[in-house]
Amino acid sequence: MNRLQQALVWLSRIGHCRGFGIQSPTDYRFVRYVVNEHWPYYAYEQLGRDDHWQRRKLGRLYFRLANELQPPLVADLVGYADYLQAGCRRARISQELSAEAALIIAPPTASAESLLQAARPGTMLVVEDIGRRPGCWTAITAQPQATVTYDLYYCGIAICLPQRTKQHYIVNF
Repeated sequence: MNRLQQALVWLSRIGHCRGFGIQSPTDYRFVRYVVNEHWPYYAYEQLGRDDHWQRRKLGRLYFRLANELQPPLVADLVGYADYLQAGCRRARISQELSAEAALIIAPPTASAESLLQAARPGTMLVVEDIGRRPGCWTAITAQPQATVTYDLYYCGIAICLPQRTKQHYIVNF
């Protein structure tokens, strides 16, 4: 994706910046201080110096997600182990899908059924490249167990919280 296309995506989502329109305090805090956090973190200088801008952007998001959740096990199916390990040093990183994983990062070609079967209450699912390949993401958002979902254009985040009402947010990331 070139810079012009990136700017057009950003402009098309400008009404969804920095948590605008999110009424839930928990969801607003998540978008404002985890997803769209712009302050530098302690490990940013060491991570992704030679990475493509999109990989670095997603890697930093995954770093902040791991830092926020502090999961004991992360299922990294796309290859961001360095970012995830820096975000939570005590986390075990697995390249296989597991029901014990509190954070699952999957490619868009993954099976929505297998991802949702591995998800337990409190699990956060991240699916990459939902803008170009919406199949897996559409199937996940249609399921009742994915209660809070965030469309970030480059990736989608679904949180399985059975006590919550189903919500879907579009976020300018």
